[in-house]
Amino acid sequence: MSSSLDKLRALTSRLEEKLEEKESSSVTASEEPKVSVEKPIVKTVVKPVKADKNRDSFESVRANNSKRVKELYEKLKIFEKSPDFDNIFIYKAMNLSGIGLKEEDFGEVREGKYIQIIAITYEPDKNGKKKAKNISLGYFGKAETLDVGLKNEIIEFVLRWRYEKAFQNVEHYKDLIERVEVPSTTLF
Repeated sequence: MSSSLDKLRALTSRLEEKLEEKESSSVTASEEPKVSVEKPIVKTVVKPVKADKNRDSFESVRANNSKRVKELYEKLKIFEKSPDFDNIFIYKAMNLSGIGLKEEDFGEVREGKYIQIIAITYEPDKNGKKKAKNISLGYFGKAETLDVGLKNEIIEFVLRWRYEKAFQNVEHYKDLIERVEVPSTTLF
């Protein structure tokens, strides 16, 4: 799973780099010309408006991802096991049973296995120690009988869920950093 998470982080990093490159290399309509006057010469300098384009792009990518997760949630009938779409993000992790997600076996079905989407949460046991609990969100039958299109949608759902979870973590840490950057004598 860490391999998949590393891939997701790398993908997010590459996406952010490409967005920054695209934004820094092009002049957009939201930029306003600034005029500065020197004694005998008049120059026109184009300065970007102080808009947070990265945030707009980030929110657009996130909105599209969230929309697709919801479409797959309905198409794969995840609502049968988890009726409230927003609650699927309370899980700590999500994985697949019967389909590989690691670099070396990505997308390969494991013969003889059953295909399931597994949500992982942590709950205290009788001693109060946190213990992982697996919850099946979808059962799709034997690996050998799985339609390729359905397999791809199952993989896409899990990866997009993880991507949204990563967005949520990024937002959480951005909020915490903003709290630290606010000039005050205490953080709380």
